[in-house]
Amino acid sequence: MKSSMGQVSKEQKSEIQYEEKKTFQRRIQDYLIITLASGIYAVSVSLFLDPNSLAPGGVTGIAIILNRLTGLETGTWMFLINIPILALGMWKFGLKFILSTLYCTLATSFATNLLTPVGALTKDPLLAALVGASLMAVSLGLVFKAGATTGGTDIIIKLLRLKLPHLKTGFLFLLTDAIIVTASAFVFQNLDTALYAGVVVFINSVMLDLVLYGRDGAKMFFIISDSPQNIVARLLEELDISATYISGSGAYTGTDKKVILCVVKKPLSPKLEEIVRQEDPKAFTIITSASEIYGEGYKNIFSQKL
Repeated sequence: MKSSMGQVSKEQKSEIQYEEKKTFQRRIQDYLIITLASGIYAVSVSLFLDPNSLAPGGVTGIAIILNRLTGLETGTWMFLINIPILALGMWKFGLKFILSTLYCTLATSFATNLLTPVGALTKDPLLAALVGASLMAVSLGLVFKAGATTGGTDIIIKLLRLKLPHLKTGFLFLLTDAIIVTASAFVFQNLDTALYAGVVVFINSVMLDLVLYGRDGAKMFFIISDSPQNIVARLLEELDISATYISGSGAYTGTDKKVILCVVKKPLSPKLEEIVRQEDPKAFTIITSASEIYGEGYKNIFSQKL
C-alpha cells in the first residue's frame, strides 16, 4: 500500500512539474510575442503617424500632441503618461494583472524613441493613416492574444466602468478618442490632419476586430471546470461581465458539475481565455461564435428587430 501511495505521489509531483514547465514556456512565448508587437507598434508610430502629425486616440495621441508642445520625445511621453495609470491599475487590479502591461509599455516607449530618428517612410497623410493604423491593429491584436494590454485608456476606461457602470465601454472609448483627435486639430492648427487622425482611429478599430476574430460578432463560452466560482469571480471583477451557471452531470463519472455559460464582446475574449487558463488549465472549454445578441449590454430586441 505504501509503495502504491508513494507511486501516486511521484506521478502527481511529475504532473505538477510538467504544468509548471508548460506555464513557464507559455510565459516566455507570451513575452516574445509582446516584444514583437511592441516593435510593430513603434514602427506604426515613429515611421508613419508621428512624423505626419497624426494623433490617434489614447495615450499615443496625447504623447504626440505633448511632443509638439514640449519637444520631449513621443516615446518618453508615452511612458510618463502611463506611470500614474499603471499605478492606478496595480492598486485596483493587482500586480499580476499589470506586470505584462508594464513590460509592453516600456518596450513600446523604448522602441518608439529608437526609431524616431529614421523619420517618415511616406509624407502622404492618407497612406500614413492607412499603414499606421493597420500596423497598430496588428500589434494590439498580438498583445491581446498574449494576455496583456497596452495600458493607457484601457485601464482608465476599466476604472470608469466600475464607477459608472451605466456608461458603455464603446461609448467611453469613442468619447476619449474624439476629445484627443479634436485637441490635435487645435494644436496642429490643421483640420485635415485631425480628420486623417480620425481615419486612423476608425481603421484601427475595424482592423483590430479582423485581426483578433475575423468577422464574428461575439464569442460564447461554455466552461466546465473544477473551479467555477474562482473563474466567475474574476469575470465579474476584471472583465465586468456576468455569467450563468448550468447544472450538469458527467456521463461517465456521474459527478455533478456547474457549467459556466457567458457571452463576451470580441476584445474581451483573449483575456477570458487567459483567466480560464490561469484558474484551471484542465478546464473543458467550448468557444463558439455568436452573431446576434440581445439583452443588457448588447442590442435591444425591440429596437433592433424592427
